Amino acid sequence: MREGFRQAMAWLHTWAGLVFGWLLFAIFLTGTLSYFKEEISHWAQPELPLRAVDGRASLEHAQRYLQANAGQSSRWFIGLPDEREPALTVMWQDPGKTGRGSFTRKTLDPLTGTEVQARDSRGGDFFYRFHYELQMGYPWGRWLSSLAAMVMFVTLITGIITHKKIFKEFFTFRPGKGARSWLDGHNAVGVLVLPFHLMISYSSLVIFMTMLMPASIVTRYGGDTQAFFNDLFPGGARVVAAGQAAPLLPLGSLYERAEQQWPGGRIGRVSVQAPGDVNAQVSFNRHGGDSVSRDLGAAITFNGVTGATLEQPRASATPMVIGGTFYGLHMGLFAGPVLRWLYFLSGVGSTLLIGTGLVMWLNKRQLKHARSGVRPLELRLVEVLNIASMAGLLLAVAGFFWANRLIPVATPGRAGLEVDTFFVVWLLCLVHALLRKGPTAWVEQLSLAALAFAALPVLNLLTTEQGLPASIAAGDWVMAGVDLSALGCGLLLAWVVLKLRRRATAVVQPKDRAARVRTMVEGEVQ
Repeated sequence: MREGFRQAMAWLHTWAGLVFGWLLFAIFLTGTLSYFKEEISHWAQPELPLRAVDGRASLEHAQRYLQANAGQSSRWFIGLPDEREPALTVMWQDPGKTGRGSFTRKTLDPLTGTEVQARDSRGGDFFYRFHYELQMGYPWGRWLSSLAAMVMFVTLITGIITHKKIFKEFFTFRPGKGARSWLDGHNAVGVLVLPFHLMISYSSLVIFMTMLMPASIVTRYGGDTQAFFNDLFPGGARVVAAGQAAPLLPLGSLYERAEQQWPGGRIGRVSVQAPGDVNAQVSFNRHGGDSVSRDLGAAITFNGVTGATLEQPRASATPMVIGGTFYGLHMGLFAGPVLRWLYFLSGVGSTLLIGTGLVMWLNKRQLKHARSGVRPLELRLVEVLNIASMAGLLLAVAGFFWANRLIPVATPGRAGLEVDTFFVVWLLCLVHALLRKGPTAWVEQLSLAALAFAALPVLNLLTTEQGLPASIAAGDWVMAGVDLSALGCGLLLAWVVLKLRRRATAVVQPKDRAARVRTMVEGEVQ
């Protein structure tokens, strides 16, 4: 290590950040959107009204629906509505089927129990799952996102080592200084939300620790992970039906008994195994937003026929509490509106940290080649990927929202078409970045993204009855909040475009050729 430890760390920080930077930008942007997953899902299905409901009454409606439509199923799952999720959801496993495709999911009106004919949309769940699955089959997407998280953690540590005066530099910002300004901004964002960067990166590895570090499970259980989880969470073990019919108790009566276990808490999910059988079991899980730590032991299980308590909530072991706390901190389900916005803004900061790093890498190397006037092909490739992965991704997100409103409600498979629109727009942005010069491509894609976001409230007003005026009048601040956030995002991007245009027109043309090229390059990256 002749160049010294800090220089080696700088090299690792630079190249690890570049190779995984584009993927990390997408992971962090979609993960940031996921902090408002429920709100985005509500906006994506405007047919679902947001209103206060009673948990017990909703559960009784769900039981009647399932008994009428899924009486032969071996498992029922009921998601109760809350202040963020207005819908009552039911899901059951189709008889004789296995795997992920064996489940049927329906959305019910929590006040009447009737099926709601809401538009088919993945809503915020698309961004949430893309954040860690990358639209890839299991488990490859999770492996890749976990690898990216490890790289992010490494770049954070090496960045702290490399910038030995990073906290001093946090208070230094020199606008209008080209690459220096980008570095100042990169340092400031990095220090400002450094605890969040570290927590998010490390906790994502903890969440998938059984997948990433399965040695103990393989040694003890011979690779049978299901047996491991059955021992860890006995209430989740599959129940074998006895084949003897028996009526299921009213779930409302069991709901009251379960609620007594958590005074002031909420029931989040109810699962029923072997309904209509003498071996039926009903499990009530506490709402994940009731505490910071994800307590998987916070569940109570009853015999579905006699009502006898089969399993009480139990205290989790210390390692489970630590792991559950990292999970809870990562997901932010416990956060109220103010804290959730702080999570969102911190996620934006992490995304900006990655984006500024990518821009700085390109800027530095463009300046090195400014004197020759010849730019290597690899720099052009990085420039194209920067534009497509950042400006293009923003435009693709806007395209997803526009597809939600423009695709006819009755179109078969419309949820898949929304996702397809996202990737088609993203691909077109890549092609556009290849065909246009760097500064022009930045301005054009960001301009279109600004227009798409800013016009989204108008589109919502024209295509639904839940436009911004109606949402505010009805007190539906979830629907209105998404519209207003889109408008704010559009205005912010318009300001960025305005700055880019002003920079382009303000570029001075020096007589010296090398200085002229240098000035042009600095203009491009700003």
